[in-house]
Amino acid sequence: MAGLIDEFRRGWQGISRPSLAFSVGFSIACLALSTAARWILAMIRPDVYFTPYFPAIFFATAIGGYRTGIATAVAGGALGVSLNFGDAPSSPFPRLVLLVIFSVVSALTIWGVEHYRSMAAKQRDISKRLIQEEEYRKLLVDELQHRLKNKLSTVHAVLHQVLQNQPQVWESIDHRMRALAATDELITGVDGGGCDIKDLLLSELGPYGHVRFTLNGERLFLPAKLAVSLALVFHELATNAGKYGAFSSVRGLLQVSWSVNNDRLSIAWDETEGPSIAHVGEPGFGTKLLASALKPFDGKTEISFLKSGVHCTMQCRVPKA
Repeated sequence: MAGLIDEFRRGWQGISRPSLAFSVGFSIACLALSTAARWILAMIRPDVYFTPYFPAIFFATAIGGYRTGIATAVAGGALGVSLNFGDAPSSPFPRLVLLVIFSVVSALTIWGVEHYRSMAAKQRDISKRLIQEEEYRKLLVDELQHRLKNKLSTVHAVLHQVLQNQPQVWESIDHRMRALAATDELITGVDGGGCDIKDLLLSELGPYGHVRFTLNGERLFLPAKLAVSLALVFHELATNAGKYGAFSSVRGLLQVSWSVNNDRLSIAWDETEGPSIAHVGEPGFGTKLLASALKPFDGKTEISFLKSGVHCTMQCRVPKA
């Protein structure tokens, strides 16, 4: 029984044609039910000859294909002509006219069902091919990401070997490369297309403690290139906050807010309760990075050293993903 049910399911879904025996048996069962329905209807309308056989043609075609549908239509027409239930009119002309109409409607039904089956089969083939292509693409992307990760690790190791006698230079490079690696991991997690700004901020600020900062803004997806640039900016600001700003103080807090107007992204970085800044040194690499990181996106970064703490505003264009 389970095999018959599975064969019916695969035939109904158009996955495969059922066996000839199953198709013939199913067609005979449909004709028998239609004839029984016709016998019952004859108690009300004895001149109903062919209408009950339309469902049999439909289901026989849907399960067994157009050949089974044609055979069912022929058999249904023959039964409609030969069998007479109740007090049906004996004149053959009305029945022949109805037979012609039955033949035309049956042909349209068989064509419609077969056309739908062929379209569904094409859609399944396309879906199967797209799934295979997507799996192959993901395999290639995973391989490329693995190779890029290995290359970044190799570059990191080479630089560490070259700069082992220059610890200050190495320290300034090391944490930035680690920030890039963390951002790559985050972008990889969403299939390499980018990441959400909130996830990016949580990745950079999480190590300082979630009670030390608040994030205000709606979910915003950042394309990969913009995500990398903002990751460097956030990393510089977070590192500065950890060394000299809000995160270096027990009571220090940070609030990051963002909003989007059309395609312009505005971000505000506000530190409070940090140590007072008595003197601002000469611009270093970090300051130059903050000033130039968002220029490829028609953006700018403005930083102010207030008594309450560092205040930084960032504006840039969000490219279409």
